[in-house]
Amino acid sequence: MNNYIEFLALWHQIAIILAFAALGTGVLNYLIYKINYALKRTFKEKFDFASEKETKQCLRSHIFIATAIFFFNNTLEDETVALEQIWFFVRIFISICASVLYGYVAHLVLKFYCPGRLERKLKRLRYASRTNPENGNKMKLLSKEEEDAYLDEGVQTEENMLSTDYDVWIDDATGYTKVEKYKSNLGALECDRCGLHTLRLTKEEILTTPTEIQDGEILREYNCSYCRRIKKKNVILTKIIKDGSEASPLMAESLTGSSDASGIKTETYSVNGEMKEYDF
Repeated sequence: MNNYIEFLALWHQIAIILAFAALGTGVLNYLIYKINYALKRTFKEKFDFASEKETKQCLRSHIFIATAIFFFNNTLEDETVALEQIWFFVRIFISICASVLYGYVAHLVLKFYCPGRLERKLKRLRYASRTNPENGNKMKLLSKEEEDAYLDEGVQTEENMLSTDYDVWIDDATGYTKVEKYKSNLGALECDRCGLHTLRLTKEEILTTPTEIQDGEILREYNCSYCRRIKKKNVILTKIIKDGSEASPLMAESLTGSSDASGIKTETYSVNGEMKEYDF
């Protein structure tokens, strides 16, 4: 029994140290992100940094905080735990449940609340007023019709493919222009020949039909609408599971769809409720 009491005392000290270490690491991780964000000089740099790092860094910080909750809970009710060894494992189990619950709630917040908040933040950064670095003059954002005169043919093709969006800012007094590139969620793939985001899937052909004992294979053909690059890629189809249903029903449906289909229509909604339609 004395050995058990000594073990509990040692475990209590270790748990406190690890709890504060995990909590400190989580807070430090978030502060480092905020400092790096503040050090970005331009709105475009802040936009790129936030869109790529913010959600990941928040998730990492929450993981450390959940770990801290686990160790902190393992320092509670020492008197009760000292009575019987079974209570030590009960406390471990409760600590795991508490940390998992916190992690799950954090996951829900990051999944359903943070994307809208981040999108509004990115929108403010993208359309914040720009100034001419040479003289400090305020610049004007050109409309989609006006900006074509400042974009070459390849860049315009990227925009027409809805893979990349470009903003053109101009200083009317001096004619100084600044072009900023943004990725689109409706984006095509980047072409490995011309480097533009104009590579789209144009054809799919099943080479081997998947069965219950072996995977299948599909041949995908991509076409670049700018440099006319044709790229082919073999993709493995997951074998059919025993109940007869396929592991990837959406893919199967797309492959067996009607050959009479002439196009695809998509609808996108912004955070302001605006709806746009695109036909392919």
